[in-house]
Amino acid sequence: MQQFSGLIIPLGFLAIFYFLIIKPQKTKEKKIKEMRNNLQVGDEIITIGGIYGKVMKIKEDVLTIEVGMDKTKLTITKWAVGNLAESSTQVTESTEA
Repeated sequence: MQQFSGLIIPLGFLAIFYFLIIKPQKTKEKKIKEMRNNLQVGDEIITIGGIYGKVMKIKEDVLTIEVGMDKTKLTITKWAVGNLAESSTQVTESTEA
């Protein structure tokens, strides 16, 4: 027992580090991956570069999105999708509540 008493504090720090940093990061990455895999044509997205667009075509890991008033088409990879954009109806409902 004496020889293991020196390991208790480092193991405690490792456990705290895991539950406060590593586990939440893995959960967040899993949610983002799931969101990217469930993208559908017509979804409004925000890229990691901050570009708002509407998904027009999906081919494996490549998306074609439509951006701007002149409906410019851009081809991006799925990993470049940062988030789904909130539709105007969702924003209106949340501000009214």
